[in-house]
Amino acid sequence: MRKTLTLVDGTLLKALPRLAESMWKHSRTGNPMHGWRMHRQFELDRHAVGDLTLTPYRRQGDEQDVLLSRLQPGRCYVMDRGYVNYRLFNGIVAVGSDYVCRVKRSIAYAVTREREPTDAARAAGVVRDVVVTTGSGRGGSGRGGKHTDHPVRLIEVHARVRPRTARGHAKPDAPPKTEVLLIATNLLDVPAEVVALVYRYRWTVELFFRFFKQVLGCRHLLSDDRGGITIQCYCAVIACLLLQLWTGRKPDKAMHRMVGFYLCGWAGEDDVLAWANKPDRTGVKLRAKDELWKKLGY
Repeated sequence: MRKTLTLVDGTLLKALPRLAESMWKHSRTGNPMHGWRMHRQFELDRHAVGDLTLTPYRRQGDEQDVLLSRLQPGRCYVMDRGYVNYRLFNGIVAVGSDYVCRVKRSIAYAVTREREPTDAARAAGVVRDVVVTTGSGRGGSGRGGKHTDHPVRLIEVHARVRPRTARGHAKPDAPPKTEVLLIATNLLDVPAEVVALVYRYRWTVELFFRFFKQVLGCRHLLSDDRGGITIQCYCAVIACLLLQLWTGRKPDKAMHRMVGFYLCGWAGEDDVLAWANKPDRTGVKLRAKDELWKKLGY
């Protein structure tokens, strides 16, 4: 597989209450919805944004329609369950790209070929690997279409995941647990363990959203105009790219802090270079925590 891994997702940008285009929108419970949804195609190898689109908040089916209208060839789109749409899957294959998407276990399908997982796949958590035909019928109408026009491969993975942290708490209250993931893809010849690894990296776009909002200052919007909001988003993306090009490292909160010290005159160029050349210890604490859980029998 020689295509660009592109992580796809969207995030809500909270706006000022004077946003004219979203002031009239209300939820079913009557709550006002003032904000915009930012859709991103995030290239994993470059750790950079390849495409950015803004739409009104909570427009039904927005994620699939936006991606379908902006598909590019030569990519492997990695998506979560919110992007499950047979019409979208067909469109991705039609433009010459591939997809890896998590789906619900309740989807309708018929098995056409059962594949025995290899030892490497089982070591990666793969318990089942099948080629199927999806959908409830042929030629049906409907928003997402009722079937795919190509064979689909379903890979069932049992993964150890950490529980979400409760709001207001810094650490999760429980040890890791096993969760069942069902991954759909049109990659029939790629090893199952590689497909599972590709989907594992989808979380990278969530980390970038957090960096985009908390570090680059886009948690709240500064304009009440679509053009102003777009400018703010692109300025943040440009700042992120410049940080990466300047330091040669993936942008994070420590980098933002060090560059801020440099711009304020509190740190010199030698200080920044010394920090940038420090060895990367990312994941050391997480691996130590995993070992601790294993010793405790989890």
